[in-house]
Amino acid sequence: MITVIVHIQTDAHSIPETAQEVADLPGVAEVYSCAGDIDLIAILRVRSHEDIAHVVTERIAKVSGVRSTRTHIAFKSYARADVEAGFSIGE
Repeated sequence: MITVIVHIQTDAHSIPETAQEVADLPGVAEVYSCAGDIDLIAILRVRSHEDIAHVVTERIAKVSGVRSTRTHIAFKSYARADVEAGFSIGE
């Protein structure tokens, strides 16, 4: 399974509606509204790189209110225990 992080810029007046519409798309696991220079962050979980292109360009980009996207592919996930274990190597 490939995890993908998509930064989404939206029309300011439609953030909640846009977020819900994106969250309802197949392949989208979660959507977060954010403070700062990004309006929404979507977490995708897909099986292939072709699926990334399909979800982002054919689904998310076509949602009303979406102005732009930036896509990031995750290589590895780290949990708190993983990070703490890494710092204790050699003790």
